[in-house]
Formats: sequence, C-alpha cells, structure tokens
Amino acid sequence: MNLPKRAEDAHATLAAAFNTGDVATVLSMYDETGIIVPQPGKTATGRIQFEESIRAILSIKGKMEIKTVYCLQTGNIALGRSEWSITDGDEVNISAKGIEVMKQQPDGTWKIVIDQAFGAEANLKA
Repeated sequence: MNLPKRAEDAHATLAAAFNTGDVATVLSMYDETGIIVPQPGKTATGRIQFEESIRAILSIKGKMEIKTVYCLQTGNIALGRSEWSITDGDEVNISAKGIEVMKQQPDGTWKIVIDQAFGAEANLKA
C-alpha cells in the first residue's frame, strides 16, 4: 500500500487499508510513537497496543468508509476531522466522528500520530 502524499488523502487511504483486512497494512498508516483511541475512554500506545486495537476494529464485520469533514495543514502537521462507519450491507455496525493529527514523513508521505476515533462526538468529555 502506498501512503498518502497529501494529508487530505489520509482518511481515504486509511479506509482502503482497513478494507484489506491486513493488520500490517493498517499499521503502516500510523506513527507507532503516537496514540490511538479505539473506543471512548481507552487509549493505545506502541506497536503491541496498536496491533491489538487494530485487530479489534478489523473483527467488526463490514466495509469501512471515512468521510473527510476537513483537513487543516500547517507545514508538516495536519489536523483532520472525519465521520466514519463500518457497514455490512444496509446494517451500520459502528459509526462515529473522529479527529486525527497527521505528520508528514521525511519521504513526503503522511502518517497518523493521534487517532481519536470518537473525538468529535457531541457527548464526549475530555
């Protein structure tokens, strides 16, 4: 899988990676020094926890879709706001509104450093 060359393409690339069902492909989208919030109140850091979180999400049956609400970039840092879902046919298995911080890599590609998958939900408290 090719990592995105533009920050605004990170959401589509991440959805495509999830839809492969391959943990290694999904992991390649993340900077493993960062943080994933795979469910409200739970954080994951480091390769082992990232992999556990990604395996849990991949276990949800269906296709992931991620809509980019906005992507703001300054230099090699970008902030994305997303609306994502995993659907199986007409059934929505999970959906949420997320916030992601991305960082441009030395080769010009972008990786996600912070993935707060539920960060833009109205009822979420910090």
